[in-house]
Amino acid sequence: MRSFNSLTARDVLALAIHQEEEDGRIYGDFAEALREQYPATAEVFIGMQKEEADHRHRLAEMYRQKFGEHIPLIRKQDVKGFVHRRPVWMIRPLGLDTVRRTAESMEAETRNFYLRAAERTSDMAIRQLLIDLAEAERGHIHAAEKLTEEHLTPAAVHEEDEAKRRLFVLQVVQPGLAGLMDGSVSTLAPLFAAAFASHGDHWFPFKVGLAAAAGAGISMGFAEALSDDGTLTGRGHPYIRGVVCGLMTTLGGIGHTLPYLIRDLRIANIIAAVVVLIELLSISYIRKRYMDTPLISATIQVVVGGILVFLTGILIGVS
Repeated sequence: MRSFNSLTARDVLALAIHQEEEDGRIYGDFAEALREQYPATAEVFIGMQKEEADHRHRLAEMYRQKFGEHIPLIRKQDVKGFVHRRPVWMIRPLGLDTVRRTAESMEAETRNFYLRAAERTSDMAIRQLLIDLAEAERGHIHAAEKLTEEHLTPAAVHEEDEAKRRLFVLQVVQPGLAGLMDGSVSTLAPLFAAAFASHGDHWFPFKVGLAAAAGAGISMGFAEALSDDGTLTGRGHPYIRGVVCGLMTTLGGIGHTLPYLIRDLRIANIIAAVVVLIELLSISYIRKRYMDTPLISATIQVVVGGILVFLTGILIGVS
């Protein structure tokens, strides 16, 4: 890998040509990836791709005038100082915020490259072209704003916000809700069975509840992470889904376990039962808020299931 300071004017132009080509292709990839769910933003990146193609054409013309037809392959990864980014095709699904931040950093990096290259170039024509392109990269911010105003109408923004919300539900809310439901409901039976069979020992149900919550969290986390890799379903990175699901499962089980830190088992049972009710009502609200399930229907489904498991634990504990 060569240092930037070792590059000749010929090398700088060749590197700039390939950088503009690569940036243009990245913007094209952004546009293609966003076209289905965020068509207005995709149009913004198509416009930026055209700008990069124009820059590449100007650089190629200058190179041919100075050094001939053959343009050597010099890439950013061959020169020290450039940011090494993960290929776009490996990042799925692409989020709007990630794409826009990446585009901003790309423009800033390219502008700094042109300014540094211009400082080291003695050829006045090449220096002027590099300075012009550096200013053009700065102008891309304004061009992007203009394209945004043109394509991101209020209706388009509303549509993309809805698409973003759907992705959030698919990638975060669904695995988190599944974990919370499992942790809140599946740990009820072992916890309350231990509580009613402990004969006054508050540590016994606490340990059982803690073990059940941790075990359920690990199990649900692995199950969610291994269910699919998200490439076809659009459900996001499997490890992130697994972590979200596992943590929410553990949280759901820990909530009604903590009251058993209280020495008085009778009070602990009452507080734990109240916590369970709060958990089940919270799950019902989340289902209504994000899954568009009617509140009454969601409450009946969740609360009835929770009560059945709760009573099962009590019956086993007192038997």
